[in-house]
Parts: sequence; structure tokens; C-alpha cells
Amino acid sequence: MDVTDLRIALVSGNYDMVRDGPTQALNRLVGYVLEKGGAVRIFAPTVKNPQVDAVGEVISLPSVAIPGRSEYRIPLGLFGHAKSRFEEFRPNLVHVASPDRASRQAVDWARERDLPVLGSVHTRFETYPRYYKLGFMEPAVEAWLRRMYRKCDALVAPSEGMVDVLKSQRMNDDIGIYTRGIDRSIFHPEARDMAWRRDQGITDDEVVISFLGRLVMEKGLDVFADTIIELRKRQVPHRVMVIGDGPARGWFEKALPGGIFVGLQAGKDLGRAVASADVFLNPSVTETFGNVTLEHMACAVPVVAANATGSSSLVKDGETGVLVAPGDVDGFADALAPYCADADLRRRHGAAGLERSRPYTWDAINASMVATYLRLANAKPQAG
Repeated sequence: MDVTDLRIALVSGNYDMVRDGPTQALNRLVGYVLEKGGAVRIFAPTVKNPQVDAVGEVISLPSVAIPGRSEYRIPLGLFGHAKSRFEEFRPNLVHVASPDRASRQAVDWARERDLPVLGSVHTRFETYPRYYKLGFMEPAVEAWLRRMYRKCDALVAPSEGMVDVLKSQRMNDDIGIYTRGIDRSIFHPEARDMAWRRDQGITDDEVVISFLGRLVMEKGLDVFADTIIELRKRQVPHRVMVIGDGPARGWFEKALPGGIFVGLQAGKDLGRAVASADVFLNPSVTETFGNVTLEHMACAVPVVAANATGSSSLVKDGETGVLVAPGDVDGFADALAPYCADADLRRRHGAAGLERSRPYTWDAINASMVATYLRLANAKPQAG
């Protein structure tokens, strides 16, 4: 079997409705498989005005909006018209990219027919309850995830750190890497735009600390805000620039008076905003891979990040940035203060981050994923 024999059913909770790291990665993967002659059909919730131009044929799954987070929808399952289209497609490999009911039904369908199943892990869902004062639920969520992931023939995760986490959680025995790439036509140091900075009210000699991501509490907004408050107490000169939008924007604006909120940016506008920062602070621990960290590194911006799965495999502590214990506000402030005072330190660590980002190319990453598909399919010849 080769790539032209593949018929992949991809089931995802978010393929185009909200732009984030996983949606970009999955769309690039589908585009790569189609370009190489394989067949893919995507099963995912859809919305009227998606944030991403979906690649490939998307079959809409019945879904409901998440209460309080209407930009996201939860699939109700793989049934009715969607299931008919699924079976009509006759997939010889099922790829599930979210742990919802539709994915679980697709896994069971494939197992009944002895077809290979690959699960890709994009988000640390088990960590979410702690941001909503429901931390006691974390073991239950972990067990719920394990019930599905143990049924997969293999898992892939975006970083070595996340692979280690999944192994420690006994999610599966066969776990590989599905990392992320960089679009260097968007993210590069030359995208820095001093005129644009001035338009935002930033003077040329001010040091800008950026935040990039959806404005939701699980991205560590409280730790970011507390860190900035601590820097202000220490009278460390800086400005704050927030790139992104989301339901917690109002809370974040109140927590960061004087902060510059540039809203949701995309394409070259996003690259310009990222490259126009001076240091990036990423306190989040929920990501499996730090897309936003890698994007700043590709723009030669040093990174201060939580020593967690999202950034620990990217940031070289003391060379491209600083890794700090999750939630350690004083530690984050200690790490940021030297960057705010030392332009040469920012240049050296930014340049080192740029070099470290260079191996992350989409073609190599997607070729590796196709190799994983073929390995699983060839292990079950009846899949052909």
C-alpha cells in the first residue's frame, strides 16, 4: 500500500470553525495527503462563518454550542446523514482528532471491522477543570480520555514532553510525534514593523511583552496578569500587547489597565504583530505543543514560558528564553525583568530561538504523518 491507496476518515471536534494550532495542522495535513493522491473525508461540526478556509470535503456533524463558549460546538455523535456518508466513503483508516462522542463511535466502527485507528492528541483536556475551580474532576477526565485512546492502534502527540505525559497516563503503548511547522512567509524577523508599533501608541524605545492566543482562562490569563502586576510593582519599564480575542477579553482588559489589545490577527498581520514584540510571555500549561511559542521564536523574539508540555521541548532555557515553574508569578517576573532592561540579551536569545525554529517545516512533518498512516494500514492488510 502507498499513499494513493489511503482512504482516511478524519473525525474532529474543530476543523475550521475556530482558528487555532490544531485546525491549522490538520488542514495542512489533509492538503498534503490530497496533493499526494490519497483520499480524505472530514467529519466535524460546521458553522456559518468559519475562521478557517477548510481544506477537503467536510461532512457536518450534528452539534450543539458549548454553553458560555458558543464559538465552539460539541459533536452529538456520528449518526444519520453523517454516518451514511462515513460508511459510503469506505475508509481504510480512521483518524480521530478529538475525544468526543463522534470520535468514539468512529473508533468502535473501525474496531468492529479491524481497520486501523490513529488518535492525535492536540489539547490537554484533563487540565481544563483546574481553571474553573473543578480540579477534583481531573482524574475522572483522564480516565475518560484513556478509555478511547487505549482503543486506538497508535497515538501521535506534538512534542516529546506530551508523549511522556501520555505514557505516564497509560493512554497507549504506541505513541509517536506529530509536531508543528512554521509558515516562514508569515513568521520571520523582517515582519517587525516599527511604524505599526507607533500606530499602537508604542514608542521605539519601549519594550513590549506580548500575549498571543485565545482569551480564555485556561490559557493562563490570571498568571499573565499577576506577573505584569508584579513587574509594575518592581517598576520594571515595559508595555503589554495582547494579540487575540475571546470570551475572557473583558476580564483581561480590566486586569491589565493600559494594555494594548490589538484583537484577532491573521496571516501577515499576525506575523507583523508577533515580530513587533520584544519578549513573549506564555504561562499556559494546557497546550500539547506551543504553536505561539514557535511563532515568536521564528520571528527572533525570546520566550519566557511555563515549563510544561507546550513549550518545554521548544525553549532552550537560558539560550532562547527562560522556562519557569507553572504558576510561579515571581519566577516569571524574575525572568522577564532582564529582557526588559537588556537589548543585547533580547537580540542574542531571539537569534538563538530563530535558529532553533528552523527544522520545523510542514513538508517534513506531514510526510512523517503519512508514514505513520501507511505503517498502521500495512499492519492490517485487510484495510486495503
